[in-house]
Amino acid sequence: MLTMKKKTIVQLIAWAVALAAVLIVFKSSNVYIQSIMNMLMYNIVLVLGLNFITGLTGQMNLGTVGMLALGAYTYGILTVTAGWNPWVALFAMFAVGFAVGRLLGYPSLRLKGFYLSLTTIGFGEIIRLLATNIEPLTGGTMGFGNIKRLSTWFYTSQAKSDYFYLLLAFAVAAIVIANRIVNSKWGRAFKAVRDNPEAAEASGINISRLKIQAFTLAAIYAAFGGAMYAGYNTYLNPSGFTLEYSQNYVAMLMIGGIGTVPGCIIGATIVTILPEMLRKFADYYWIMFCTVCIVMAILVPDGLWPLIKKLFARLSNSAQKRKAKVA
Repeated sequence: MLTMKKKTIVQLIAWAVALAAVLIVFKSSNVYIQSIMNMLMYNIVLVLGLNFITGLTGQMNLGTVGMLALGAYTYGILTVTAGWNPWVALFAMFAVGFAVGRLLGYPSLRLKGFYLSLTTIGFGEIIRLLATNIEPLTGGTMGFGNIKRLSTWFYTSQAKSDYFYLLLAFAVAAIVIANRIVNSKWGRAFKAVRDNPEAAEASGINISRLKIQAFTLAAIYAAFGGAMYAGYNTYLNPSGFTLEYSQNYVAMLMIGGIGTVPGCIIGATIVTILPEMLRKFADYYWIMFCTVCIVMAILVPDGLWPLIKKLFARLSNSAQKRKAKVA
């Protein structure tokens, strides 16, 4: 059981997370808990997208919140101002993500490290300032409301608790797609660019094209996450798209395990739920959360998922030794 393939393990984790989330929401009538679980769903999608850039190709991206805001506002404007069907607006996120990915991907060919981080931070701030100042289109500081939710002939999402199951379906689909990409030739090429770009280029890998593709994938995931966010909250305000949120997504990636799909799920779950659990400490909760993150960065620099895999391996070896002794 413990020696199963990585692909099967990832699928089991995805289904386990989905089942646990369903049970928590189904059993709980607490609106607060339901809202946290909804938040977790679109956070998983966003950190899976960030993983393509930072986790697989090693490009630092602190503009995730800008991609999120652009997707959310575009979805809101298309469904409210333009009167589009929510499903049509959702699939338009492909175009939004593709355009944003290309826009940020090309600068990444010339910029690295600190300079690339500043570029992505600038992108996020530009989107936030545009949302604040283009009041006729975005509502400005007063916010943008009455955003339409997705619905089907058999499912109408009127209550936030009902909308969770749709967000859950999107999150599971995003996990499965990301897992296929990470374990494909495409994913291995991304990792080669991260680990040794000179050797990758000497092997015939087009580094420039792969970096742009990584940004494009991340932007598409973030745009879909933005549509999920807007559809769930039905209200947007520029104050909700600050640099702090981009830092949170990097923390999710770091805590869970950079470059891994299970790590994204674990990291998103911890960073989403842990601060809420620490709120009972009032003004000290954020200090405690940051302390936990620092301690984990020191003690588990590779993230929790590699540690869990090592534990699986040890348990598997112990089980095999016991069988050998019995035999």
